[in-house]
Amino acid sequence: MTKLETKVANEIEHGKKLSEKAEDIWGWTSPAGQVRAQRRANYFINLANLNAQSKVLEIGCGTGIFTNKVYEMTKAQITAIDISEDLLTQAKEKLPKVNFKIEDAMALSFKDNSFDVVYGSSILHHLDFEKSLTEIIRVLKPKGKLIFAEPNMINPQIFIQKNIPVIKKWMGDSPDETAIVRWHFKKLMQKTGFQKIKIFPYDFLHPSVPKILIPFVKKTGEIGEKIPVLKEIAGSVIIYGEKPKN
Repeated sequence: MTKLETKVANEIEHGKKLSEKAEDIWGWTSPAGQVRAQRRANYFINLANLNAQSKVLEIGCGTGIFTNKVYEMTKAQITAIDISEDLLTQAKEKLPKVNFKIEDAMALSFKDNSFDVVYGSSILHHLDFEKSLTEIIRVLKPKGKLIFAEPNMINPQIFIQKNIPVIKKWMGDSPDETAIVRWHFKKLMQKTGFQKIKIFPYDFLHPSVPKILIPFVKKTGEIGEKIPVLKEIAGSVIIYGEKPKN
């Protein structure tokens, strides 16, 4: 197999391993995880100005955590894709009104200029960056928007987890996944053709924070997000860009 075929095969296998307890493993079911998930969904909705007329593609929808949040809050016309049939089966059971499809985000089947918005949570770091960005800008309509939330490589925990093989395996990561260095990723987005690019670090609230401490940690973290240098080690980054109108 080619390197790309191996990456796809690894991600399919990763989905099978995750399928029984995916949301627990991802940290979205804890009290702090639920707060993080809602904040992340709000970024998707607000940055894209999503509404019932928006034609939207969600990449890497998994079990449909963010599909559900975005749909319930906006009633947008969502097509949600994932490479894992195991994860999609769970998503379909939750959201029969959403169009779910098995798709490889690095070789999308959709026509050019099909969507107003393409978004996703913690998925780009599993993909070949250049191939996925090329496909995303192709399927976006002119002035269409890209919005993703991804792990921040500058965060100390993320850096160790993604770069030390024994820890990466112990934490349950797929073999090929990495994280985002925002300056490098911005250059790649510019090369691909995106404009009005914004990539900023956010989120100091860890999923393991006890419920009683969430308000304090959340408030402290939001202050940290405004402090130069300190903000760079936040756990995640928000990625935003637009396709040129011509």
